Amino acid sequence: MADIVTPNLKEASALLGGVPLETIADMRSAAKAIHDIGPRNVLVKGGDLPASLDAVDVFYDGNDFYEFRSSRIMTPNTHGTGCTLASTVAAELAKGSQMLSAVKVAKRYVEAVLSYSKNIAIGGGCQGPMDHLLKLKSNVERRPFDPCDLFLYAVTDSRMNKKWGRSIVDAVKAAIEGGASIIQLREKEVDTGDFLEAAKACLKICRVHGVPLLINDRIDVALASDADGVHIGQSDMPAHVARALLGPDKIIGVSCKTPEHAQQAWVDGADYIGSGGVYPTNTKENNKTIGLDGLKTVCVSSKLPVVAIGGIGMSNAQAVMRLGVPNLKGVAVVSALFDRECVTTETRKLLEVLKESTKIAN
Repeated sequence: MADIVTPNLKEASALLGGVPLETIADMRSAAKAIHDIGPRNVLVKGGDLPASLDAVDVFYDGNDFYEFRSSRIMTPNTHGTGCTLASTVAAELAKGSQMLSAVKVAKRYVEAVLSYSKNIAIGGGCQGPMDHLLKLKSNVERRPFDPCDLFLYAVTDSRMNKKWGRSIVDAVKAAIEGGASIIQLREKEVDTGDFLEAAKACLKICRVHGVPLLINDRIDVALASDADGVHIGQSDMPAHVARALLGPDKIIGVSCKTPEHAQQAWVDGADYIGSGGVYPTNTKENNKTIGLDGLKTVCVSSKLPVVAIGGIGMSNAQAVMRLGVPNLKGVAVVSALFDRECVTTETRKLLEVLKESTKIAN
């Protein structure tokens, strides 16, 4: 029997004798019924699902259901989407990917091609072609996300900058000079216009040093500044919507406290997750502490690289990095860097602590 079948709604209905498929529940039932016929895995594609504003695909492996969601891309250029998805799944399997990972990569690629091709005008028919050569034709060359960038993750804070008389730009520059490997601008008390200008200025510094710049929560600022990506929380815009807006090449991180959060972040197309608070912290109100055990539980369940956050500093960073889980790639730090007189000095000290912890772990 086949390893996977990927019917759209009409095809799935035909396989099941014409049963109507109008809801996600119908798609789940259809996936299970088709699986019972013989294939090991089933992906029912819901791009034409009338009851949903999103494009929702349902994957079933005989044990679990997974829903892959993305914002619907309005374009007539959809000829070849099914063949493209199936071919990408096959290519990923040939590269050694597991089935669920292959499906996820394929869906993300199809989304990227649809978005790139949406305004192409070729021929006079009602359905136009997709352009698969977006990678070759793009004029923007971006460094791909490297999980090692999460090693020393510096998160800015407007209140701390104000307390110490620093601008956002000065804070970012100092952290990079100290060895920060990635920067997140989390500025809750700055006007949008000022935030945007600061983000553009910080991006110039980050690009010179090869350090990714992420924006906390604000998709609009990330888009307008052309930052490298965003970090979003559980109460913010869903990651699959952020992915649709930002495109396939931007970095998306999601805050996760539970294995369920981590699983959903992976399904939704995130690149990494931030998990915590590991320890109590004053930088975020009403932030539930999960401790080292909670962090380890999330890491073990996550298919994505993880950065730990929450109350981490010189005194406890080694304990975090010694958890012994391979996908825990670093620590995200706020107060231990920016609520100090000299950001550069504190960053250098913490970097040495982290380097020492990895030596001990190895």
